[in-house]
Amino acid sequence: MLGPGNEDAAMRALKAYPNGMQIGGGITKENAKKYLEAGAAAVIVTSAIFPNGKFSIEKLKEISKETGKEKLVIDLSCYKSDKCSGKWQVAINKWQTLTDFYITKENLDMISEYCFEFLVHAAGVEGKQQGMDLELIEFLGENSPIPVTYAGGASSLKDIETCNQLSKGQVDLTIGSALDIFGGNVPYFSILTLI
Repeated sequence: MLGPGNEDAAMRALKAYPNGMQIGGGITKENAKKYLEAGAAAVIVTSAIFPNGKFSIEKLKEISKETGKEKLVIDLSCYKSDKCSGKWQVAINKWQTLTDFYITKENLDMISEYCFEFLVHAAGVEGKQQGMDLELIEFLGENSPIPVTYAGGASSLKDIETCNQLSKGQVDLTIGSALDIFGGNVPYFSILTLI
C-alpha cells in the first residue's frame, strides 16, 4: 500500500483471496493484526523497524511478538553502498531514506530469528527491466538462513533460471513491470506455466 487511498482496495483483495496474499506498506505493530485478521497470509514490514532510519531490534521484537514469526516478512529494500565495502544498505520511505542497516550475513542471521522470509528489492534496478543485481542474488543464496524473494530488474523468463542458478535454488524471483499486463514484454500466462 504505497501512498494514501489504498487501504480499501487492499482490504477487498484480502477478503477476495483469504490467506493467499501478503500485505505491506505502512504496517506497524498497532495495525498488523488487523490485516492478518482480514485475511493476509503475512504482513511485510520495513519502516516500522527503522525509526528515524535507525534499526531497532526492540521494534522488530515487538512486531514479531504481535504477529508471530510465521506471519512476518521483513522487507530489506536496498541500494549498493560504497560506505560498506560494496555491501547493500537498506532504504525505507519509498526508498528515499537510507538506514544504518546493511545486508550482511551477520545481520541476516540476527533478524531471521523474528520472521520467516525476507523480501529484498534491489532498489537501484527496480522497475527498469535492465538487469538484476546478480551479485546480490548470489549473496542472498549463500547467506540467508531463511527463504528470500528478490525483486528488481527482471525482464525475461530467462531471468528466472538465472536467479535459480545463482542462488542455488535458495532465492525466489518476482517479475513486475516486465509483465505484459503492466506494459512489459513477458507474457503473464507464460509465468503461470512455470508454477
